[in-house]
Amino acid sequence: MATTSHYGPSSSSLERDARRIHDDKPVSPGSIAIGVVIGRMSEFFDFFVYGLASVLVFPQLVFPFAPDRLTGTLYSFAIFSLAFLARPVGSVVFMTIDRMYGRGTKLTIALFLLGGSTASIAFLPGYAEIGVWSIALLALFRLGQGFALGGAWDGLASLLALNAPPNHRGWYAMIPQLGAPIGFALASTLFGYFVANLSSEDFLSWGWRYPFFVAFAINVVALFARLRLVMTKEFGTLLEQHELEAAPILEVLRVHGRDILIGAFVPLASFAMFHLVTIFPLGWMSLYGNQPIGTFMVVQVVGAMVGVVAIIASGLIADRIGRRAQLAICAVIIAVFSFIGPILIASGNNGHDAFVIIGFGVLGLSFGQATGSISSRFGRGYRYTGAAFTSDLAWLVGAGFAPLVALSLSSRFGLTFVGYYLLSGAICTLAALAFSKALEQRE
Repeated sequence: MATTSHYGPSSSSLERDARRIHDDKPVSPGSIAIGVVIGRMSEFFDFFVYGLASVLVFPQLVFPFAPDRLTGTLYSFAIFSLAFLARPVGSVVFMTIDRMYGRGTKLTIALFLLGGSTASIAFLPGYAEIGVWSIALLALFRLGQGFALGGAWDGLASLLALNAPPNHRGWYAMIPQLGAPIGFALASTLFGYFVANLSSEDFLSWGWRYPFFVAFAINVVALFARLRLVMTKEFGTLLEQHELEAAPILEVLRVHGRDILIGAFVPLASFAMFHLVTIFPLGWMSLYGNQPIGTFMVVQVVGAMVGVVAIIASGLIADRIGRRAQLAICAVIIAVFSFIGPILIASGNNGHDAFVIIGFGVLGLSFGQATGSISSRFGRGYRYTGAAFTSDLAWLVGAGFAPLVALSLSSRFGLTFVGYYLLSGAICTLAALAFSKALEQRE
């Protein structure tokens, strides 16, 4: 880790002092796991609070001038995608902050920006109050979320993986992924409560704002959980060994550009499905379904719990058959689901519910190992930055535009095209896995 006193105040020396103070208090893998899950849960909570509001709130609040509810939702999903465009930019900027001022400084700035951007949306005036500035502010806050998330990459998942026994790498790789369904379940529970217990007028006036307030408090808790682990001896040792060191992005691209490209496509099936079982079904139900939204959100919470179980199962399966085989099998399952899913959505409320619950199960089996596959090919000194940038690209390509594309295609050409979109992700994953294996054999 570079000494950077000439850049101004830095947390690096404070981190080293903290590690020396706690040198005789080794941190357990369980403590690392809890910190990682809390951190990931806070990130996904922020993103899912926004995602749910992009269906339930913003079409009416920010885009009331749209000719119909569908068009307003598409406008809202377009703003939704901005965060994924900003995320790689945030990674580049915050990696520089990391090298200059330390990991603690980087995380503090990133998480306060993430929580602040999310909480700021709670104060957003509607189009009726300030006109087009409502759209501009929403876009700005969404870009702030994505930019901050690029800086929230802390290396703790890698710390967990590097401390994993060789025969339990799949188990340890799935632990950070638990934050996604937990964050979604918490966001859905909050929104579902207000949707079910408030009139439409009260919900659109003030009820929807409460979950955005909660986000800031959750991010503060997550920040302290992360900083506690960053200050540990185990983290410092790997940092000194360059395993968790931030590297210049241009250097990483020069050395590992091919690995970044392949790594971005390996989890594509999982990431493409990610928003197709969370945000898209809610959008479709609000537009074309007749099930009460509050009831359907309970179904989504049940689906998230199924996802938790499936993610845990993915760790057990991957340790038995290998991560690559696990991802390949799940890509095939997702390909099969791409034909079944549209039929379920079109078959009424029960089918729509089944789509969510079964979809979460399939997603969990794949998503549980998706991120662990990203960092496996990066060498020492490049793992931290390479994994972060690869993850950013994978989310951008696989998930960033999924709700917008899926709703656009399905509303115009039919639900079958949602299946085609999902199938393309599965094909990309299988192709990337095959290409990666061929490169390893050649090397």
